[in-house]
Amino acid sequence: MDVSRHLNPRRAAHFRIAELGSADLPCRSAAFHSRQEPQTQTTGLRYTLWMAAVLLIGAAGVRCSGAQHSEVPAINGNLGPCTADFTVTDSSNKPVYNAKIHVTILYGFMNKRKSDLEIGTNSDGKARFEGLPDKVKKPPLEFNVRSGDLSKSVPHDPAVDCHPRFTVVLEKP
Repeated sequence: MDVSRHLNPRRAAHFRIAELGSADLPCRSAAFHSRQEPQTQTTGLRYTLWMAAVLLIGAAGVRCSGAQHSEVPAINGNLGPCTADFTVTDSSNKPVYNAKIHVTILYGFMNKRKSDLEIGTNSDGKARFEGLPDKVKKPPLEFNVRSGDLSKSVPHDPAVDCHPRFTVVLEKP
C-alpha cells in the first residue's frame, strides 16, 4: 500500500521507513510521526476540562440562584436624597410582575424643568425610586401605578416623609 503519494514529501519518508522496517533504522509507525495525534490528545483533554468547568459553574449557579430573591429594580432621579419603595399586589394579595409606576417631577425656575421617571416591578411586585427631591413647589408628587387595565394613583409629599414605603393593591373598581 503506497500512501506516500497522498502526503507531502517529508511525511512520505516517515511512512516508507515504517513500511521497510530496515534493521539499521528503528521501526516507527506512521501514527508516531503524525502531527495530528498530539493535537487530538490535547483537544480531548481541553474538551474534558472545559465540560467539567461548565458543569461546576452551572451547579454553583443553580445553588446560588435558589437562595436569592430577585433584585429590586431601582431608578435614580438625581434630584435629591429621598426614596420611595413600592410593593404592588393584586386583590388576592399576589405580587404583580411588571406593573409600571410613573411619576412626573417639575423643578427648577418656574417649574420649567421636568423629569419623567417610570419603572416596572420585579417578580415580587417591588420597585424603588431613588434621588427624589425632598421639597417640591407644588406638592404632592403623584405616582401612577398601572398594570394592564388596572391603575391607581398614589399621592406623596416628600417634605412629610422622605423615605416612604407604599403597598399598592390593584383591584377592579
